[in-house]
Amino acid sequence: MANASVGPSDGTPGKRSTADLFRPVSVDRISEVIVEQMRLLIREGKLVPGDRLPSERSLCERFGVSRVTVREALRVLEASGLVEIRVGARGGAFVTRPSSERVGKGLAELLTLAPMTALDVTEARMVVELGILPLVVERATEEDIAELRVLVDQGLSALENGSYTMAMSAAFHVRVASSVHNPAIEMLVHTFHGPLLMSLQQAQVAAPLMGLRGAHEHFELVEAIEQRDVERARNVMTRHLQRTADRLANPDGEE
Repeated sequence: MANASVGPSDGTPGKRSTADLFRPVSVDRISEVIVEQMRLLIREGKLVPGDRLPSERSLCERFGVSRVTVREALRVLEASGLVEIRVGARGGAFVTRPSSERVGKGLAELLTLAPMTALDVTEARMVVELGILPLVVERATEEDIAELRVLVDQGLSALENGSYTMAMSAAFHVRVASSVHNPAIEMLVHTFHGPLLMSLQQAQVAAPLMGLRGAHEHFELVEAIEQRDVERARNVMTRHLQRTADRLANPDGEE
């Protein structure tokens, strides 16, 4: 799709100007209204990825506001992944499509403030990670499997030299989920990354050998995925997650 023109409409048939889409605003938090107006235009498809927004000066005139207000609105849109600010002769503000990872991270920040326990997170993982496993086994490409093997090898090497962290385990689980190649699932998993890491760290505190056993189960899981063995993959993942849940529920029990 061709990008929208950036200046005023010149009357040429078939051409449109993004400047014509905006309306003046007049409320206390003007920048918020500008942000919502732009978000609505993006949702409605009137602004699409690749469209270049009018210049700051033009936006000020269209909205009837100061440059400070326009810049504040653009900063919010950029932080949301809806606009990219480019510098240089061909720079400006361009409409973008936020990635699954970026959206997921934004939601993850909200989840970290929610009243949930590590056990809550682990129970949710059992639903999500076991639920998507048949799709992982079916859809994982050779590249996916190769990258999972790299993560497993890195984990085992880190165990040998004492540098293994639960962040490595969390990264492995996120990579497994991305092998489904479904953007909605990827977004969900990235959303869960922070709480996932928190739950793993708490489980490791309760049972220091969790990392050692978990890393070896990661190896088993990749083998099952490579062999397209759904049942074996499910058994490995169930054992893997259940042990974490048991440790969190009974931190004083035997390892």
